[in-house]
This record gives sequence, structure tokens and C-alpha cells, in this order.
Amino acid sequence: MCGIIGYIGNKNAIPFVMDGLKRLEYRGYDSAGIAYFSEGAIEVKRCKGKIHALENIVGNLNLSSNIAIGHTRWATHGRPSDENAHPHRSDGIVIVHNGIIENYIELKHRLQGEGFMFASETDTEVLCHLINSKLKSQNSKLSLEDAVRAAIKEVSGAYAFAVIYEKEPDKVVAVRKESPLVIGLGDGEYFLASDVPAFLSRSKEVIFLDNNEMAVIRRDGVIVTDFDGAPINKNVVTISWSPSMAEKGGYRHFMLKEIYEQPRAIADTIRGRVLPEKGEVTLEEFGLAADDIKKIDKIFIVACGTSYHAGIVGKYIIEETSRIPVEADIASEFRYRNPIMTGNTLFIAITQSGETADTLAALREAKRLGAKTLSICNVIGSTASRESDFVFYTHSGPEIGVASTKAFTTQIVALYLLAIALGKARGILSDEASSSLIEELLHLPVKAEQALELDGEINAIAKELFKAKNFLFLGRGIQYPIALEGALKLKEISYIHAEGYPAGEMKHGPIALIDEEVPVLILAPSGKLYEKALSNMEEAKSRGGDIIAVTSKDNAPAKNLSKYSIAINKSNDYLNTVLLTIPLQLLAYHIAVLRGCDVDQPRNLAKSVTVE
Repeated sequence: MCGIIGYIGNKNAIPFVMDGLKRLEYRGYDSAGIAYFSEGAIEVKRCKGKIHALENIVGNLNLSSNIAIGHTRWATHGRPSDENAHPHRSDGIVIVHNGIIENYIELKHRLQGEGFMFASETDTEVLCHLINSKLKSQNSKLSLEDAVRAAIKEVSGAYAFAVIYEKEPDKVVAVRKESPLVIGLGDGEYFLASDVPAFLSRSKEVIFLDNNEMAVIRRDGVIVTDFDGAPINKNVVTISWSPSMAEKGGYRHFMLKEIYEQPRAIADTIRGRVLPEKGEVTLEEFGLAADDIKKIDKIFIVACGTSYHAGIVGKYIIEETSRIPVEADIASEFRYRNPIMTGNTLFIAITQSGETADTLAALREAKRLGAKTLSICNVIGSTASRESDFVFYTHSGPEIGVASTKAFTTQIVALYLLAIALGKARGILSDEASSSLIEELLHLPVKAEQALELDGEINAIAKELFKAKNFLFLGRGIQYPIALEGALKLKEISYIHAEGYPAGEMKHGPIALIDEEVPVLILAPSGKLYEKALSNMEEAKSRGGDIIAVTSKDNAPAKNLSKYSIAINKSNDYLNTVLLTIPLQLLAYHIAVLRGCDVDQPRNLAKSVTVE
């Protein structure tokens, strides 16, 4: 996830763009750059590092320009470096880009055949050269916007970008497909950014670009069209957010914003990493070679808190799809039990921040014992990513709320991808089986969106239950760690005592807790353990408990046995874990709000635990 900022108007663009980059730095922090007009030519300044590194370059130049675009980068294609920093250029074309160009390799090879030279490892540079190619092929008879339209017809992926051109110094062309882009309207000046907070101090009148829309921005106005050039009338929206609310995108809390960002985060974690037509996951994303995978005889998945729950889900998926034995361990316990590891052991550390002290200690112990190490992490350049042999980045974007939401679901997706890669490389998964798993994964972002549509009815259930003092969460098989996660979310932010249990263990103790004052939430999606879950519901109901069933649509028996029911769309057993998680997050959130708790900063908790 990267940040884009731009300005065109009658004032100096440089200070505005630099300030906007600071406000967008949460979207990316490994490099930054700015492009601006100077005496009829476009100058580019960029560097590796945070915004202050760019400030040290730009601040000493006393620059002034009426047009500028800027970028702060969260690396996806290519390591953090000066060469991979945006903006990128191709002759007089200069571009800043957020997103992923899925077919960039194919386009790159073609453009190299046309004589274009590439100076970076990024997919973004392809866009620059492709637009330039269109201009050259028409002997410069195309306008910039026409060349952009011609270029994007050949591009696959999700992206937002802004482009300027030396021969047309009176405009900025902006394009959106899947990735956010918003235009601010001022008095003789216009602003462009990935998020409203970047320019909120200068403009509260905005146009939100929708998918498959292009804007041509001049000093005298903005024209928005579709990708074929047909004009689109856009509503101007007046933003009434405070600066704090703006950072939350209009949501009441960061946690709620991050719950709602999950479809996008899941899509970003998948994007560019699967080859559906071949039924393959690109092994390069994990740094593992097929020969190495065949030698793995055991896997340890080690993490803390929510990430540990993702690890348990991963254990189920990996063992079934690759037949490699897997242990899921709590990081704070792992290094004290003298684990048995060899050079054929794969150690997987899961950590959102990459800085969790217990997880890092476990990682170092695994390295000392000779295991190969892989980190599943969200923060580029973090300690875990640097110290691991291999790293797989989830693309969930910054997670500010202390209670993890989108990091958890993207960690499950990462483990699902790894499981397919392992199973395919070891010959356990057939082409047909892996293609089926990938196809179901590609539908997950839409199904996650549909799960979010249940928010209203979940809030209504929360209003009935928020005064409870105890909660029981039950799940069978792979749903058991989701029960653990649901209970943890409720404990973290509402301070209600909640326990997650394997449903089959209910009669071995927890059933003694059930009475009219203890709500029992049972995970009962369609799948091989559905009938077992119904039996647990019967047992809990006979003890007087209020049953909340989170089940699949059209599961009438589960609905009939429960006092409250929440129905998700069906997926396979593995991905049902993600779809079941979203209602549990929303339930915990609404109960916490109703109880007057500090949702984003619950007592005694920190976002990243960097001490043992």
C-alpha cells in the first residue's frame, strides 16, 4: 500500500506535496519521492527511507512549482532502494502509482523488445513505458489522456496512479481501478491524494473517483470520464471530519475501519501471487525452492496472541494439503521447551509488526538449532523480516487498532497460499485440487464484503448481550481456533470474561458453566463437522444457554436451535475460518462500544509487545 499526492494550481506545490507525504506516511515508509516542473522540464527527487530523508534533499533546494506529484512507498515489487522509489519516468512521462500490475512481466518483455530500458525492479515502470509507447506509436498525435486510456486497456491488476507529461504541462491525469484516489477542489487549485487527510487542511470539497474512472485535472477544472472517454458527472462531497476522524476515514474507530478494510487487504495479499490457470502459487513469494520443500519433514508455526490463532488454522490446512506434520506453538513457551529441530525443519514465525519480542526470541532459537526460517509479516524491513531466511509479506496495510483484525485474516490467507504451494510441490495436491482451492480463494474478498453487510443485525444482537458477564465460544476442528479468536477479541476490547473451547470438549467441563446468564456462541458452518456442531447446540440449549449460531446460509437446523443466528456465505472448510471471523470481530466491537470501552486502546494492551 502506497500513498499518492498531487497538486496543480496557482501556489507553490512543493510544500503542499511534502506535507501531504507526511500525512500519508502510514501508507508506506520505505522510500519517497516528488516530481515537479522546472523551466519546462520535469525534475524528479527520490530516495530510500522515510519522508524526512526526502526533506533533507528537497529542503535545501528552495524549489517552486505550480504542479507536482509525490509518492511514499510500501514495497511490493522490488526491494526498498533509490532506484525503486517513485516517481518513475520514461522520457517526458512521469508517474506515481499505488497497487499491483499483475501482467507486468509480460508487458515488460514486450516493451524491452521495443527498445525501452528499465532502471528499476518495479511493476510501476511498465506503466510509464507503456504510456510512452502509445505516444510514440502515434507520432505524438495522441493527448496524454488518450495515451493513458490506450495503455490501461492492456493492463491487468488493481491500481491508482497520477501522471504528468513535459509536453503538456497544464494537466495531471489520474486513474483509479480498485485502489483509492480522491480529488480536492480549491480556489484555482486542485489536489489529488490516496486519502482525504493528505489535503484536508486545504480543501473539504472532494470528488471520490470510483473504479474504472479517469480524471484530467487542470487549473480551470476537473473532467472525469470512464476508461473509454465517456464523461461522468460526479457529486462533490463536503467533508466534515475532524483531523482525527479523517485519519479514520470517517469511521468511529480505527478498529471498525480495519474490519471494513479486510476485503481489500485479502485481495492485496492474494494479488500477483497465484496462477489460477496453472493451479499454482508462486513459490518465489515465499523464497522456497521446490527441492527444499520436498526435504521438509516437520513444520513449527510459532506466534503470540491473535497470530497464534492464525497459526493453529494454518496447522490444519498445511497438514491436510501437504501431509507434513505441523506443531503450532505459543512463542513465549517455545524456546523454553528444548524443541527438536534439524536442517529439514521449517520454522514459521507469524507477527504483524515483525517486532514481537517473544516471537523474535523463538525465531533466533530456531536459527540456532539449524532450522530454515520463514516469517509471515506485515511490516517491511522489520526485525523478523530481516532475520528470517525467507519472508512473506501480508499486504494488509498499517493496523492501528490494538485488537488485530485484518492482520489475522490476511495471515490465514498467507498460510492458505503456503499450504497450496507445499502440497503442489510435494505432489500431494493435483492440478485440479489446487486449482479448485485457488478459485475459492479468489472469491473470498467478495464473500468478505458480504459478511460485512451483516453489521446491522450483529449490532442488534450486541444490544441484547452486552451486559453479559461471561461468554462461551465453541468450534469444531479448524473452527476451534476461530472460537479462541472470537473469545480473545471480546476479552480484549469489552473486558467480558470469555472462553474459547473445542466444542467436543464441552461435556468435559465447560458445560458446567452454562446457564441462562451465559451466552454460548457456536460456530456451525456447512462442512464435514456441521452435524457435530448441531449436537453441541442441542446440549447447550438443554442447559438453558442463549445460543448464538454463526452458520452458513440455508442451514435451517442451526437457525432453529439458536436464539440468535448469523448466516455467512459458504466457502471451503479452510476459508470459512475467515468468513466466520468477521462476524465475531463485529460482535466484539459493538459490545465494547455499548459498554463504553476504549475500543482502539484497550487497557493494559499495546499494539506490538516488544518486551518479553
